[in-house]
Amino acid sequence: MISEEKNIILKAQNLSVGYSDKKKKLIISKDINFEIKKGELVALVGANGIGKSTLLRTLSGMQQPLDGTITINENLLQNHSSFELATQLSVVLTEAPASKNLSVVEFISLGRQPYTNWIGTLSEKDKDAVNYALNATETAELSHRKCFELSDGQMQRVAIARALAQNTPIIILDEPTTHLDIYHRAYVLKLLKNLASENGKTIIFSTHEIDLAIALSDKMLVMTGELVHFNSPKKLIEAGNFNSLFPKEIIDFDAQSGRFTIRK
Repeated sequence: MISEEKNIILKAQNLSVGYSDKKKKLIISKDINFEIKKGELVALVGANGIGKSTLLRTLSGMQQPLDGTITINENLLQNHSSFELATQLSVVLTEAPASKNLSVVEFISLGRQPYTNWIGTLSEKDKDAVNYALNATETAELSHRKCFELSDGQMQRVAIARALAQNTPIIILDEPTTHLDIYHRAYVLKLLKNLASENGKTIIFSTHEIDLAIALSDKMLVMTGELVHFNSPKKLIEAGNFNSLFPKEIIDFDAQSGRFTIRK
Protein backbone atom coordinates (compact mmCIF):
# COMPACT_ATOMS: atom_id res chain seq x y z
CA MET A 1 0.00 0.00 0.00
CA ILE A 2 2.86 2.39 0.87
CA SER A 3 4.62 1.70 -2.46
CA GLU A 4 1.31 2.26 -4.29
CA GLU A 5 0.96 5.69 -2.66
CA LYS A 6 4.56 6.61 -3.51
CA ASN A 7 3.87 5.76 -7.14
CA ILE A 8 1.05 8.35 -7.33
CA ILE A 9 2.44 11.41 -9.12
CA LEU A 10 -0.67 13.58 -9.65
CA LYS A 11 -3.72 13.67 -7.41
CA ALA A 12 -6.91 15.71 -7.24
CA GLN A 13 -9.22 15.76 -4.22
CA ASN A 14 -12.69 17.32 -4.27
CA LEU A 15 -11.52 19.61 -7.06
CA SER A 16 -13.78 22.28 -8.56
CA VAL A 17 -12.70 24.15 -11.69
CA GLY A 18 -14.07 27.23 -13.40
CA TYR A 19 -13.79 31.00 -13.19
CA SER A 20 -14.27 33.59 -10.49
CA ASP A 21 -14.33 37.34 -10.01
CA LYS A 22 -14.98 39.53 -7.00
CA LYS A 23 -18.73 38.94 -7.19
CA LYS A 24 -19.20 35.24 -7.90
CA LYS A 25 -17.78 31.89 -8.96
CA LEU A 26 -18.69 30.12 -12.18
CA ILE A 27 -18.16 26.42 -11.53
CA ILE A 28 -17.61 24.45 -14.73
CA SER A 29 -17.05 21.08 -13.06
CA LYS A 30 -16.83 19.93 -9.44
CA ASP A 31 -16.18 16.94 -7.16
CA ILE A 32 -13.25 15.78 -9.32
CA ASN A 33 -11.19 13.05 -7.68
CA PHE A 34 -8.40 10.96 -9.18
CA GLU A 35 -4.95 9.49 -8.52
CA ILE A 36 -2.60 9.11 -11.50
CA LYS A 37 0.49 6.94 -11.27
CA LYS A 38 3.90 7.35 -12.86
CA GLY A 39 4.00 6.10 -16.46
CA GLU A 40 0.23 6.16 -17.02
CA LEU A 41 -1.39 7.48 -20.18
CA VAL A 42 -4.64 9.22 -19.20
CA ALA A 43 -7.20 10.48 -21.71
CA LEU A 44 -9.66 13.23 -20.84
CA VAL A 45 -12.88 13.04 -22.87
CA GLY A 46 -16.24 14.77 -22.96
CA ALA A 47 -18.51 16.82 -25.18
CA ASN A 48 -17.50 20.26 -26.49
CA GLY A 49 -17.76 22.96 -23.84
CA ILE A 50 -17.88 20.50 -20.95
CA GLY A 51 -14.71 21.93 -19.34
CA LYS A 52 -11.81 19.76 -20.56
CA SER A 53 -9.48 22.67 -21.32
CA THR A 54 -10.43 24.37 -18.06
CA LEU A 55 -9.51 21.25 -16.12
CA LEU A 56 -6.17 20.89 -17.93
CA ARG A 57 -5.29 24.56 -17.36
CA THR A 58 -6.08 24.11 -13.67
CA LEU A 59 -3.97 20.94 -13.40
CA SER A 60 -1.05 22.73 -15.06
CA GLY A 61 -1.24 25.74 -12.72
CA MET A 62 -2.35 28.17 -15.45
CA GLN A 63 -5.50 29.00 -13.47
CA GLN A 64 -6.52 28.58 -9.87
CA PRO A 65 -8.90 25.85 -8.67
CA LEU A 66 -12.15 27.10 -7.20
CA ASP A 67 -12.08 24.44 -4.51
CA GLY A 68 -10.21 21.29 -3.52
CA THR A 69 -6.55 20.39 -3.92
CA ILE A 70 -4.07 19.25 -6.56
CA THR A 71 -0.84 17.57 -5.49
CA ILE A 72 2.27 16.62 -7.45
CA ASN A 73 4.36 13.99 -5.68
CA GLU A 74 2.43 14.72 -2.47
CA ASN A 75 3.24 18.46 -2.64
CA LEU A 76 0.44 20.98 -3.20
CA LEU A 77 0.49 22.51 -6.67
CA GLN A 78 0.24 26.08 -5.37
CA ASN A 79 3.36 25.59 -3.23
CA HIS A 80 5.53 25.14 -6.33
CA SER A 81 7.34 28.18 -7.69
CA SER A 82 7.17 28.82 -11.44
CA PHE A 83 10.65 27.34 -11.82
CA GLU A 84 9.80 24.25 -9.78
CA LEU A 85 6.59 23.72 -11.76
CA ALA A 86 8.52 23.96 -15.05
CA THR A 87 10.67 21.04 -13.92
CA GLN A 88 7.63 18.96 -12.92
CA LEU A 89 5.22 19.37 -15.83
CA SER A 90 5.23 20.56 -19.43
CA VAL A 91 2.22 21.69 -21.44
CA VAL A 92 1.34 21.34 -25.13
CA LEU A 93 -1.56 23.57 -26.17
CA THR A 94 -3.64 23.56 -29.34
CA GLU A 95 -2.68 27.13 -30.29
CA ALA A 96 -0.03 27.55 -32.97
CA PRO A 97 3.27 28.77 -31.44
CA ALA A 98 4.09 32.46 -31.84
CA SER A 99 7.69 31.55 -32.68
CA LYS A 100 7.10 29.84 -36.04
CA ASN A 101 10.10 31.63 -37.57
CA LEU A 102 12.38 29.50 -35.41
CA SER A 103 13.94 26.35 -36.78
CA VAL A 104 12.67 23.07 -35.38
CA VAL A 105 15.80 22.50 -33.30
CA GLU A 106 15.62 26.08 -31.93
CA PHE A 107 11.96 25.61 -31.02
CA ILE A 108 12.60 22.30 -29.26
CA SER A 109 15.59 23.84 -27.44
CA LEU A 110 13.18 26.27 -25.76
CA GLY A 111 12.09 23.31 -23.64
CA ARG A 112 15.47 23.52 -21.88
CA GLN A 113 14.84 27.04 -20.52
CA PRO A 114 14.21 25.83 -16.94
CA TYR A 115 17.75 24.42 -16.89
CA THR A 116 19.89 26.82 -18.95
CA ASN A 117 21.85 29.77 -17.60
CA TRP A 118 20.61 33.35 -17.80
CA ILE A 119 21.74 33.79 -21.43
CA GLY A 120 20.20 30.49 -22.48
CA THR A 121 23.42 28.71 -23.46
CA LEU A 122 22.86 24.98 -23.98
CA SER A 123 25.16 22.62 -22.10
CA GLU A 124 26.07 19.19 -23.42
CA LYS A 125 23.33 17.78 -21.18
CA ASP A 126 20.82 20.18 -22.74
CA LYS A 127 21.92 19.22 -26.24
CA ASP A 128 21.59 15.54 -25.37
CA ALA A 129 18.03 16.17 -24.14
CA VAL A 130 17.15 17.97 -27.40
CA ASN A 131 18.65 15.18 -29.53
CA TYR A 132 16.80 12.58 -27.49
CA ALA A 133 13.51 14.45 -28.04
CA LEU A 134 14.19 14.71 -31.80
CA ASN A 135 14.84 10.99 -32.06
CA ALA A 136 11.96 9.90 -29.81
CA THR A 137 9.46 11.87 -31.90
CA GLU A 138 11.10 11.04 -35.24
CA THR A 139 11.63 14.72 -36.02
CA ALA A 140 15.44 14.67 -36.43
CA GLU A 141 15.10 14.95 -40.22
CA LEU A 142 13.11 18.17 -39.70
CA SER A 143 15.58 19.78 -37.31
CA HIS A 144 16.83 22.55 -39.65
CA ARG A 145 13.49 23.41 -41.23
CA LYS A 146 11.53 26.45 -40.11
CA CYS A 147 8.42 25.75 -38.06
CA PHE A 148 6.23 27.67 -40.53
CA GLU A 149 7.25 25.16 -43.23
CA LEU A 150 5.80 22.18 -41.35
CA SER A 151 2.48 20.43 -41.79
CA ASP A 152 0.05 20.29 -38.85
CA GLY A 153 1.09 16.72 -38.09
CA GLN A 154 4.79 17.56 -38.18
CA MET A 155 4.29 20.63 -35.99
CA GLN A 156 2.37 18.58 -33.45
CA ARG A 157 5.28 16.11 -33.17
CA VAL A 158 7.70 19.03 -32.80
CA ALA A 159 5.55 20.52 -29.99
CA ILE A 160 5.60 17.17 -28.21
CA ALA A 161 9.38 17.01 -28.73
CA ARG A 162 9.73 20.39 -27.03
CA ALA A 163 7.78 19.09 -24.02
CA LEU A 164 9.94 15.96 -24.03
CA ALA A 165 13.14 18.04 -24.10
CA GLN A 166 11.86 19.83 -21.00
CA ASN A 167 12.30 16.46 -19.31
CA THR A 168 9.39 16.69 -16.89
CA PRO A 169 7.77 13.65 -15.30
CA ILE A 170 4.30 14.94 -16.31
CA ILE A 171 3.20 16.09 -19.79
CA ILE A 172 -0.23 17.70 -20.29
CA LEU A 173 -1.64 18.07 -23.82
CA ASP A 174 -4.81 19.85 -24.89
CA GLU A 175 -6.31 18.06 -27.92
CA PRO A 176 -3.00 17.06 -29.57
CA THR A 177 -4.78 15.46 -32.55
CA THR A 178 -6.82 18.51 -33.62
CA HIS A 179 -6.68 19.19 -37.40
CA LEU A 180 -4.85 15.92 -38.11
CA ASP A 181 -5.94 13.20 -40.52
CA ILE A 182 -6.74 9.73 -39.18
CA TYR A 183 -3.21 8.38 -39.77
CA HIS A 184 -1.53 11.25 -37.91
CA ARG A 185 -4.13 11.12 -35.12
CA ALA A 186 -3.29 7.46 -34.56
CA TYR A 187 0.45 8.20 -34.92
CA VAL A 188 0.42 10.94 -32.26
CA LEU A 189 -1.59 8.86 -29.78
CA LYS A 190 0.69 5.84 -30.27
CA LEU A 191 3.68 8.14 -29.73
CA LEU A 192 2.16 9.29 -26.43
CA LYS A 193 1.52 5.66 -25.46
CA ASN A 194 5.16 4.78 -26.11
CA LEU A 195 6.43 7.79 -24.15
CA ALA A 196 4.35 6.66 -21.17
CA SER A 197 5.06 2.93 -21.31
CA GLU A 198 8.72 3.03 -22.42
CA ASN A 199 9.94 6.31 -20.94
CA GLY A 200 7.89 6.41 -17.74
CA LYS A 201 6.26 9.76 -18.56
CA THR A 202 2.88 10.46 -17.00
CA ILE A 203 0.76 11.90 -19.80
CA ILE A 204 -2.68 13.49 -19.56
CA PHE A 205 -4.31 14.57 -22.81
CA SER A 206 -7.75 15.73 -23.90
CA THR A 207 -9.15 14.29 -27.09
CA HIS A 208 -12.24 13.76 -29.23
CA GLU A 209 -10.75 10.47 -30.48
CA ILE A 210 -12.62 8.50 -27.84
CA ASP A 211 -12.41 5.16 -29.66
CA LEU A 212 -8.60 5.46 -29.93
CA ALA A 213 -8.35 6.67 -26.34
CA ILE A 214 -10.27 3.61 -25.12
CA ALA A 215 -7.90 1.35 -27.04
CA LEU A 216 -4.63 3.00 -25.93
CA SER A 217 -5.12 4.67 -22.54
CA ASP A 218 -4.33 3.18 -19.14
CA LYS A 219 -6.93 5.37 -17.44
CA MET A 220 -9.55 7.86 -18.59
CA LEU A 221 -11.30 10.90 -17.16
CA VAL A 222 -14.85 11.06 -18.53
CA MET A 223 -16.53 14.44 -18.05
CA THR A 224 -20.32 14.49 -18.17
CA GLY A 225 -22.75 17.24 -17.22
CA GLU A 226 -22.96 16.08 -13.62
CA LEU A 227 -19.92 13.96 -12.80
CA VAL A 228 -16.30 13.27 -13.72
CA HIS A 229 -15.55 9.54 -13.80
CA PHE A 230 -12.02 8.17 -13.48
CA ASN A 231 -10.98 4.57 -14.07
CA SER A 232 -9.55 2.17 -16.62
CA PRO A 233 -11.41 2.08 -19.98
CA LYS A 234 -12.61 -1.46 -19.25
CA LYS A 235 -14.16 -0.51 -15.90
CA LEU A 236 -15.67 2.68 -17.30
CA ILE A 237 -17.34 0.64 -20.05
CA GLU A 238 -18.64 -1.88 -17.53
CA ALA A 239 -20.09 0.95 -15.41
CA GLY A 240 -21.83 2.49 -18.45
CA ASN A 241 -19.99 5.79 -18.05
CA PHE A 242 -19.67 6.41 -21.80
CA ASN A 243 -23.43 6.08 -22.37
CA SER A 244 -24.19 9.59 -21.11
CA LEU A 245 -21.53 11.46 -23.08
CA PHE A 246 -23.78 12.30 -26.04
CA PRO A 247 -27.55 12.45 -26.67
CA LYS A 248 -28.82 8.88 -27.02
CA GLU A 249 -31.23 9.77 -29.79
CA ILE A 250 -28.23 10.59 -32.02
CA ILE A 251 -25.23 8.53 -30.85
CA ASP A 252 -25.01 5.06 -29.30
CA PHE A 253 -22.06 3.52 -27.48
CA ASP A 254 -21.42 -0.16 -28.17
CA ALA A 255 -19.85 -1.68 -25.05
CA GLN A 256 -18.76 -4.80 -26.94
CA SER A 257 -16.67 -2.97 -29.54
CA GLY A 258 -15.85 0.11 -27.43
CA ARG A 259 -17.06 2.34 -30.27
CA PHE A 260 -19.64 5.04 -30.84
CA THR A 261 -22.13 4.68 -33.66
CA ILE A 262 -24.57 7.16 -35.19
CA ARG A 263 -28.22 6.19 -35.04
CA LYS A 264 -29.82 5.81 -38.46
